[in-house]
Amino acid sequence: MEIFLSVGEPSGDLHGANLMGEMQRRSPELTFSGLGGPRMAQAGCRLLSDMSELAVMGVFPVLAKLPEFFSLIGEVDRYLGNHRPDAAVLVDYPGFNTLVAWRAKCHGIPVFYYGMPQWWAWLPWRLSLLAPNVDHALCKLPFEVKWFGDRGMKTTYVGHPYFDELAAQRLDEEFLASQQGREGRLVTILPGSRSHEVESNLPFFLKSAERIRQACPDVRFAIASYNEKQGLRARQMAAETNLPIDIFVGRTAELIHLGESCLACSGSVSLELLYHLKPAAILYYVSWLAAMVARRVVTVRYMTLVNLLAADELAAGSGEYYDPNEPGHEQVIYPEYPTWEDKSPQLAEHIIEWMTDEPKRQAVIARLTELRAKLAHRGASAVAAEYILGQLSGGVSAEKVLRAA
Repeated sequence: MEIFLSVGEPSGDLHGANLMGEMQRRSPELTFSGLGGPRMAQAGCRLLSDMSELAVMGVFPVLAKLPEFFSLIGEVDRYLGNHRPDAAVLVDYPGFNTLVAWRAKCHGIPVFYYGMPQWWAWLPWRLSLLAPNVDHALCKLPFEVKWFGDRGMKTTYVGHPYFDELAAQRLDEEFLASQQGREGRLVTILPGSRSHEVESNLPFFLKSAERIRQACPDVRFAIASYNEKQGLRARQMAAETNLPIDIFVGRTAELIHLGESCLACSGSVSLELLYHLKPAAILYYVSWLAAMVARRVVTVRYMTLVNLLAADELAAGSGEYYDPNEPGHEQVIYPEYPTWEDKSPQLAEHIIEWMTDEPKRQAVIARLTELRAKLAHRGASAVAAEYILGQLSGGVSAEKVLRAA
């Protein structure tokens, strides 16, 4: 039996590899093909293309990559038609995977979507393009089951696969010891896993760091880079400051664990911050034009997953960005700034408050602890694997899978 996977993000590469492992444990004869990254390749997936360099976000970066996307979808279509895999499993990456779902359905291949796109957040009408071509929607957030189900999809809640990876993490104790022995309290900077995120966000994080250092002279900084290329760029930017700052590649988990607080680019890293109970201020810098477009299409009030999960219900937006300084947002845990403006002073203020007022920092940690206990459960990869294989072998019910898990 062959499973075709389509993954386009670094986080999706991780989730795809974990899902492959769970499926192989249950059915060792399975083979895998598709689109992904180095983790999936290492797990045994025969890649048509390494998607690492096509991981983009936002309207204009996507438009720049359109010729590559269309060429690739043609290659995928030919592969699906010639090889006829037994199922297609899509992981996030909504724009491209909408096309993959369409082509798979045209070839009569069952389609499972593992980790539904967050279309409840913006332009929800796009679901009408995807829903007819997806047989099973495997949801990672609790409120998604009702949202997608109300729109005619067959939904199953499996949990967030990121927590599987976090629960399985083994931190490098030698590295931790080497850093814990150093002077100064650590603020960790997480500029994002995409190169354009580093270029957009890191300059403002460094400006914030300079303000923090002025208020808290005993603080030092570390940047967590996703790969060597981004690490080199971070070193170039950091060299233009006089900050006590280190850059490490592949040490994100350790640096989050070590930091007393964090500056972070918006993304799935917020779940890692939640898991490690770290106070953080969140930035996602975009151009003015992209921000104006977002104001007209975004349908939720918050961009950070942790804030959405902390809300009592899916928080509907009003076309205006949430302001952390406005009243009426008590459920928000992480102050967040999706912006085209320089918000480095505001980001710095949050970190300074936590670094100079320990009761306030502990209050954030207490709220994170409560939310983690409610939501940060492992097992999504196992539940999804059981469900997919059960459907392919005769239609096991979602309820039976969840009871078994």
